[in-house]
Amino acid sequence: MAETADRLRRYLEDELGECRNEDLQNRIAELDNLESVLDDQVVSKDVQTVTALGNETRYRLVRLLVEADDALCVCEITPLVDVSDSAVSHALSTLVDAGLVTKQKDGRWRKYQATSRASALLTVLDGSR
Repeated sequence: MAETADRLRRYLEDELGECRNEDLQNRIAELDNLESVLDDQVVSKDVQTVTALGNETRYRLVRLLVEADDALCVCEITPLVDVSDSAVSHALSTLVDAGLVTKQKDGRWRKYQATSRASALLTVLDGSR
């Protein structure tokens, strides 16, 4: 910690022209508050979500489900993507685990629907192009 405080003091001196102990303590407190956004559970869930979108098949499935605005049966989804039935099932399972898709059982059929999180992420992606 002493080395970190020393490096931070040198940085603040460069930025401010001088660094008083109060400046250093204030900055350390600001950084401690900032560190709270790195909650391990939140980071883990977010990485799982981003990782799920990092595969072309899964991304295409999420895109389809967001655009569908309603739940789709696997039998409706599979013909729209150029992968095997088992690959679609595996991809949908990953997306459910990541919180991007929900699964409902309707008699003999399984239906999938995009979550609001999936819609929000695709909206951000669309808006950043």
